[in-house]
Amino acid sequence: MKKNVWMLGLVLFAACSKSGSGGNGGDPPVVTPPATPFDINSINDTYASVAPFANYQQWGPYNVHDPSIIKAGDYYYCYSTDVGYGIDVRAGLQIRKSKDLVEWTYVGWVFNDLPAKGKAFIQNGGGTPFNSLWAPSVVKVGSEYRLYYSLSCSLPRLSVIGLATATNPEGPWTEKDLVVVSKNDNTTQTNAIDPSVLVTPGGEHWMVYGSAWDGIYSLKLDPATGLALTAGDKGKRIANRGYTGGKYNGNIEGPELRYNPTLNKYFLFIAYDWLETKYNVRVMRGDKPDGPFYDYNGTDANTDVDHGPMIIAPYKFSGHGGWQGVSHCTVFDDGAGQYYIAHQGRPGVDKYYMDLHVRKLFWTADGWPVASPERYAWEKDSLISQNDVVGSWERIVLHYNVVPGYSAEQTSPDFQLSVNLSIDAAGTLNGSAGDTWTYSAPWLQLKWSDGTTEKVFVQKGRDWENKKNSIIFTGLNNVGTAVWGKKK
Repeated sequence: MKKNVWMLGLVLFAACSKSGSGGNGGDPPVVTPPATPFDINSINDTYASVAPFANYQQWGPYNVHDPSIIKAGDYYYCYSTDVGYGIDVRAGLQIRKSKDLVEWTYVGWVFNDLPAKGKAFIQNGGGTPFNSLWAPSVVKVGSEYRLYYSLSCSLPRLSVIGLATATNPEGPWTEKDLVVVSKNDNTTQTNAIDPSVLVTPGGEHWMVYGSAWDGIYSLKLDPATGLALTAGDKGKRIANRGYTGGKYNGNIEGPELRYNPTLNKYFLFIAYDWLETKYNVRVMRGDKPDGPFYDYNGTDANTDVDHGPMIIAPYKFSGHGGWQGVSHCTVFDDGAGQYYIAHQGRPGVDKYYMDLHVRKLFWTADGWPVASPERYAWEKDSLISQNDVVGSWERIVLHYNVVPGYSAEQTSPDFQLSVNLSIDAAGTLNGSAGDTWTYSAPWLQLKWSDGTTEKVFVQKGRDWENKKNSIIFTGLNNVGTAVWGKKK
């Protein structure tokens, strides 16, 4: 329910803005790619001059929320929620494409208006649907692209996940039917939004979904139709979070289900907390697409505790306003074994801007995904020498800094702040003989005198805060806490 509240606030912010001239209906406009060479330094944190609806051809990585990305031929396609900074909402789900995950071209919209069947379900239930579609998920089955969308209203509690199909990732798209619906009817209290669909190596189709009301659910789909295998089935709950003092410790939503064939494991990525507080990404893993999934400590994801590891969270490197809202992710690969994780980022200087963040995803020796501390910028997978590891760094530990911590609901973004780190040529850290490091490319091990050991992956990366190339690291410590670093 609370997701509806904050999304409604976001929609109203857009709908009531004086900027923009967006509308509904009509054919999606044709978008012409820019003819000028692309300059990566032109990607800014804020984009007031580009935000109005009249400038949609320039949106590129801007106005992106709840992305879903798939590779089709030479292009990556990104589908995202109907929302933007200071514009009238134009319903239909936004589409972008990119050949390199850095330069994005705006394509148009999936729909010309709210899909008829989803809209009718909410109206027939006595509700008024939001004039926006949320959190799509896209998958290719044979020659068909299947796109799952979310539509909801605040009161009464009504939500729906519907399906549209196309033979081309740019459309045209045809609405098919409703996959799962939710209403406040005293039955299983799911929330039918935030779908993520996966096809297993054996050909089974599964959808995970859910937000706020009663955790995350898994539903088996019919491979032939893309709809629920059993009509009316809502699936089963597979993930929950801590419950203290008569209520949840915070929100749980935006699941993403992915399979890693090398590890032969299914990974469940989940958004924790609220968009304007410590919105962060957790991950759990299991042997089957419908669970059980387990966290870093081996605890079932369906138990009422907060689960980790937390691999992305609001953060600030020095000299920058930081990023919050860094969750509700999409995970995908390039077809050659490199995985990526993408999500919106909201700059700390103005949390209503929404930028697409795409990061490389790496895997620890014991099979956990960890995300790059910086957005992808064409860097290659080349090894870093030990001499280049030596020097001055910034280091961020992704934990909870503020009360109430893990035990109760968050009330602020709780930015994770960088601290200085000196990796000394003598094998010490910060000049302390009790703190040491060793390096076997690409893995750096930092051993601290308090018993903490951090194993981090070192690679080239871009220092987006200072618009230059750098070296970065990411990994987990011995208790499953994520650690990020960037060389100065």
